[in-house]
Amino acid sequence: MLTSIIAIFVLLLLSAFFSGSETALTVSSRPLMHQLENKGNRRAQVVNGLHEHKNRLIGTILLGNNLVNILASALATSVLIFMFGEAGVAYATLGMTLLVLIFAEIMPKTYAFRHADRMALAVAPAIHGLTIVLLPFTWTISFVVRILFRLVGIDLKKGEAFVSPEEELRGAIELHEGEGPEVDEEKAMLRSVLDLDDVWVGAIMTHRKDVVAINAGDPVKKIVEQVLAAPNTRLPLWRNNQDEVLGVLHAKDLLRATWGRNAENLQDLDIIGLAASPWFIPESTTLLDQLQAFQRRHEHFALVVDEYGSLLGIVTLEDILEEIVGEISDEHDVTVPGVRPGPGGCCLVQGSVTIRDLNRKFEWNLPDEEAATVAGLVLHESRRIPEEGQAFLFHGFKFEILRRERHQITLIRVTPPGRVTASERVAED
Repeated sequence: MLTSIIAIFVLLLLSAFFSGSETALTVSSRPLMHQLENKGNRRAQVVNGLHEHKNRLIGTILLGNNLVNILASALATSVLIFMFGEAGVAYATLGMTLLVLIFAEIMPKTYAFRHADRMALAVAPAIHGLTIVLLPFTWTISFVVRILFRLVGIDLKKGEAFVSPEEELRGAIELHEGEGPEVDEEKAMLRSVLDLDDVWVGAIMTHRKDVVAINAGDPVKKIVEQVLAAPNTRLPLWRNNQDEVLGVLHAKDLLRATWGRNAENLQDLDIIGLAASPWFIPESTTLLDQLQAFQRRHEHFALVVDEYGSLLGIVTLEDILEEIVGEISDEHDVTVPGVRPGPGGCCLVQGSVTIRDLNRKFEWNLPDEEAATVAGLVLHESRRIPEEGQAFLFHGFKFEILRRERHQITLIRVTPPGRVTASERVAED
C-alpha cells in the first residue's frame, strides 16, 4: 500500500510537470525565444524547434498527461477499494479529482503562466526527449485523428489563417505595455512602418505651390541668390512653365561651379548642365515602394506627377523618414507652427497639416483615405468651400473654419470628441 501511495504522489508530480510544460511552451514569447536563439542559447533553439512541430508537442504532452492521470486514478481506486470496499470508488473519484485539479492543473499552470519564458527554457530539453521517445505513438494518434476528421468532411491541411501576419503584428504593437511618452513614441513609429505600404506619396508630398523652383531662364546671379535663400539643397529647374522641369539643381554642385568666380564671370555658367536628370514618379506610388526605390537609385529627391504628367509636388527621402520618426528639423528648415493648443481642449490647426500627423500626435482616428490634409477632409465631408466662421461635425470631431484665403482653408479649430458638447452631437445626428 505504501508503494502505491508513493507511486500516486510521483504520478501527480509528473502530471503537474506536463500541465505546467504545456502552458509554458504555449504561452512563451516566440520573439524572445528567437532573439535568444540568435544569441546562441541552445535551450531557446529547442523551444523554437518544439514550436515548429506544435502538433507533435501537444500530442506528446497530452499523451503523457492523460497516461499518468489515468494511472494515478487507477492506483488510488485500487487502494481505497482495499481500505473501504465499494465505497472506495466514490472516495477515489472525489479525492483524485481534487488532487489533480489543484496540484496537477491549477497550481502548475498558474505558475507557468506567470513565468512562461523561464519555465519553457527549463523544461524544453525534457519535453524534446519525450517527443522523440513517444513519436511512434503520437504519429499514430495524429494519423487516426486526421482520418476521423476526413470522415466528417474536415481537411486540416486546408486551414487558412484568420488574420494576416501584418494584422497579428499590429495587435502585438498595441499590446506593447509600458509607462512614459517613450513607449507611445515607439508604438507610433512601429505603426508608421507598417503603414508605409498603405500610403501614397501624394499624401505626404510638398505641394507645388510650396516648392521653391528655379527658372532656368533667369540670370545666373539671380539663380545663385535664389539657391542661397532657399531652405532646400535640391531645387527643380524649369523653363516656360513649372510643368516643364529640366533637371534638379543641387546647391553643392552650384557652389563648386561658382567657387573662385566673381559676379562678372557667372554669365557663361551652364546651369542646366549642372543639374541632375529629373526623376518623375506617379502620385499613386506607395511610401514603401518609394523608399525602396530611393535605396536602389541612391537618390533622395523625386518629382510627383499626376496621370496627365502635370507636376503635383516633390517628395524626398526625409519626407518618408518623417512618416516613421516624426518631424525632423534642422537649422535651415523654415519653421511653420502647424498645430497649437487652443482653449477648452481644442487645437488650432493649419489647413495644410496632414491627417496622419494629427492621428499620430493625438492618437485620433480621423480617416485619411479620401483626403491627405485637414482642409481636404473638411472639403470632402462638407462638399463645399466653407466660409469663415462655419462649423462642421464629422466623425465625432468639430471643425470650425477660422481663416480662409481665397478658396484655400488656412486655419481650423479642431475639437476632439471628448470636448464636443452633447447639444453639438445632437445637432450632428
